[in-house]
This record gives sequence, structure tokens and C-alpha cells, in this order.
Amino acid sequence: MSVRLHLNGHVFEAETGVSIFTCAEKLGVPVPTSCNKQGKCKECVVEVTEGMDRLSPPSPEERHLKGAFRLSCCTRIKEEMGAVRCHTMRRGAMRIEKHAFELPVHGSKWKLEPAVTRDGERILLDGVEIDRGPGPLHGLAIDLGTTTIVMRLLNLETGEVVADSSFENPQRFGGSDVMARIQYDTEDRTKTLQRTLVGYLGRAIAEFPVDPRSIYEVVLAGNSTMRDLFFKLSVYSIGQSPYQSLTELELAEGKRMTTSLAEPARKLGLPVHPRARVYGLPIVSGHVGADAAACMLAVDIANEDRLVAVMDIGTNTELIVGNRHKVLAASCPAGPAFEGGQITCGMPGLPGAIEKVTIADDGTMRTTVIGDSPVAGLCGSGLVDLLGELLRTGRMNALGRFEEGAQDFVVQADGDQRITFGESDVNALAQAKGANVAGLQIAFAEYGIRYKDLDVFYLAGGFGRHLNIESSKRIGLIPNIPDARIIQVGNASVEGACIALLSVSKRAELEQLVRRVTHCRLETHPGFFDFFVNGCQFAPVDDSLEVPRS
Repeated sequence: MSVRLHLNGHVFEAETGVSIFTCAEKLGVPVPTSCNKQGKCKECVVEVTEGMDRLSPPSPEERHLKGAFRLSCCTRIKEEMGAVRCHTMRRGAMRIEKHAFELPVHGSKWKLEPAVTRDGERILLDGVEIDRGPGPLHGLAIDLGTTTIVMRLLNLETGEVVADSSFENPQRFGGSDVMARIQYDTEDRTKTLQRTLVGYLGRAIAEFPVDPRSIYEVVLAGNSTMRDLFFKLSVYSIGQSPYQSLTELELAEGKRMTTSLAEPARKLGLPVHPRARVYGLPIVSGHVGADAAACMLAVDIANEDRLVAVMDIGTNTELIVGNRHKVLAASCPAGPAFEGGQITCGMPGLPGAIEKVTIADDGTMRTTVIGDSPVAGLCGSGLVDLLGELLRTGRMNALGRFEEGAQDFVVQADGDQRITFGESDVNALAQAKGANVAGLQIAFAEYGIRYKDLDVFYLAGGFGRHLNIESSKRIGLIPNIPDARIIQVGNASVEGACIALLSVSKRAELEQLVRRVTHCRLETHPGFFDFFVNGCQFAPVDDSLEVPRS
């Protein structure tokens, strides 16, 4: 007898006593490890979605893991029959936005001038020799998000993209949002999150069609927590008011000149050239991190005459408003609801996720599903569509209450599989939206403008790229402005990281820009609570509301 193990879509008849890691090896499923299956490196994490009772009890090496997460090398099959379903922390099938679209092109386009150059066979980093040889020069740009990771490999001599990679952030076992990971890392004290991440990055680098030793510089963008975790810094201070990175505190004390970070790749464990440099883009302030800085570089706000806004909606929404004369930035603690977290049938953008919803006049539900897979749940864009349609057809009022006293709305039913949406889900989404709306209202008031004054509203990130604009405006997720002014720009963060990798001048420009950005702290603003409460309602966001200035 054996247990049927479902791992990353593969099926294996596993006998009693065999570890999940061994099964993965036999299936050809790569699982990161650097301790030869001894439970020491803590990298081989899997999430068990079914059959936990058919597995061995957690070992002492797994005491850092909670819930459904296990170390595959320590977890063995204990039953003789049944099924176990699990997956690694790298789900490549997830829909991840890897590109940027409709970025502005100004008259003075930046020139190719990377920090890594060649003088004959001498390979130089900032003019200092770090290697010799005739081979190609490569650089790596990374957008390190709380939920997803995007990597782009570039030829530093031509600026061309050689390859890219994207996958779910494997640190998810430490929590779905930055505050949970701050707490995890503070209590753990062994840098488990960093080592797990580096293991997955290393495997992705090994899959690129180049010698990893030809990668001489890495530029990393990410929110303040993700960036600092990668650089092995304590993130405790980011989780405590006034929510500042150690680099901000040291800058204020005169111990450093910038909030950017630079370390040798070997110190961080990244398997590229041992003398390569890893450069972490500067953060703006607090939770307005290096990903927001990268977005500013991508949309060229330092040279922009028009009045623009950039909004990257996620577990922590970043908002930037301004132009070359003045820039203001804020972060909104939205949480994971719009990425499927805390929602009954919510899920990431994986195959089987409902991404579009329409309710016909006769009440018929029409849905579009990602991939050629059975329906499994609702992802963020599907949730926004569903809210918009419930509101449009009168099945839900502006307070988020279902008409006729219903507690749950059935989106789709197929046999035993029922995709439902309840008022508890509405409440979670309302609170996430309320934080974003409060950020919008306060940031625009502090800048001294109205939504009608905007020339361009950039929706950045994968979630923003796939939103239905009409539904988003109807529920009040984004400002109620003409569609022509809204650009779903995609992954501006990785684009900004690429620009910084390829141009030391643009990198220096960004270092100067972040110093003059005004950080709008929402949590201390006297109008935050009122506008959060108002923003929890599902109604268009326009210029009719007045916000008290701080």
C-alpha cells in the first residue's frame, strides 16, 4: 500500500517512511537545499494543503514553522493509504507581471553607462578591476515583492534582456504581509527568511543560460522590509512607530550618506561572481521603500513637467504624487485581501482563479478563469469585478451589505466545488480599500491638488495591470477620473531596477531624488480615521470630499 502524493502537479505513489524531499527528487521537482537534507538550512519548505494527518509529526528542526508549512526533508509518509497534497514555495504557474508598458519617453533619454565596464580583458566595477577574461558582462535586476519575485538578466554592454524569471516569494511561511515577516524574523534570529530566499534565487540564477560567474552586479528593488531582510539587517524598527529602516536611523545620526545598500554578493550568499556587488536601491522613508523609488525612476518623475501619480496596490500600497518640482509619497497598509488573502475563496493569480466576473440582466454569472484549469477560487482582479457587478446590479449596497438578507453569494457551483463570497469577505476588502482611499485623499490634500488636476494616473504592479478600470472606479478603489488619464503600466519596479543597473547617472539621479521626496505619514494625520471609515464604503472617489490639512 502507498499514499498518493500530489506535489506541484505531479503524482507519486509514496511508501511509508519516505520523505517528501526524496519523493520530489524522484519526480524531478527541484527543492532548494544547502544542507544535504539534514534539516539545518531550513530552505526546503513545502505547504501541505491536504493529508497532514498522514505525515510524520513535526521534528525539532521544524519548530520555526507554523500552520500547514513543513520541511520536506524532515517530513515522512506515515500512513499506508490516502492522499497528500503539497507544493513548494516556488509556484512558477502563478501569473506574475514581468513587464512594464507605456512608460514615458522624454527628450533626454538616458545613455547606457553601467558600473561594470571592460578595459581589454580587464573587467572593472566602478573602475576597479574585479576579474579578467573575454566573456560577456551580465547584470541582474530583481523586484523583490512581498508576494512575488521578478528577475531580469541583462547584457551590460548592450542593455539587452538575456532572460527573466519569476516566482512566488518563498518567504510566505513567515506570513503574508510585511508586519508578520518582521515579527517572524525578530523572533527567529537565525535569518531563516533570508537563507530561504537566497536558496530560491540561486536556483533561478542557475537556470539562466549563462555562467553565473559572468554576473558582476545585482540591483535590487523591494519594499523596506523585503530589501532589508535580504541584506540581513534587523527589520524590527520598521515594525515599530515611526516605522523606519535602520538605514534611515543611521542616516539621521550621520552614520551613512544614503539609505541605499551595497554588499559583496558572497556576503549575502548569492551565487554570482564572488566579487560582484549587490546594490539595494534607496528607500524613501518608512514603508515607502526601494520599490517605490524604482517606480519613480521608471516613470521618470524627476524630469516630468506633467502632474502624475503612481499607485502600486498590494499588501502595502505605495502612492507617489508629483513631478520634477515636487514629489510626495505615502504608504497604505492595505493587507493581503486584494491578493486573495483573508478571503473565503480567495487565491493568488494561479491557474483556476476567476479573474473576470460579469452578472447578466437575468442574474447569470459569467466568469473568466486563468489557464485551462477547473475553477478553484477568486484572485484580486476577479474580486474587484465581483464587487463592481454586485454594486452595479443592486445586489450589494454602498455599505457592503447584501440585499434581501443573504449572507453568502454563490459565484460558481460545479458539483462539490462551490465558490462563494460572503459579507465577511466584503468587510475584509472594504478595510483594505479604506486604507488605500485614505492614502489617496490625504496625499492629494497635502500636495494641494485635486484628482481633476492629474495629467496621468499610473497603476503599477501586476494587480494594477489586470484590474477592470470601470469596476475599480465604481467601488472606489482608484480615483474617478477619465479613463484616458489612467495607464496600467505593469511592473515599473523591475523596470526602474533595470535602469539603475544600466546607468550610473540615473542611479545618482535617484539618490538625489529620494532626498527631496516629502513622506506623508498617514498614521499621524488627523483626518486618517475619518477618511478610512468613509473609504470603506463602495462608492466612487472624487473631489467632493474635503480633507483637513495636518
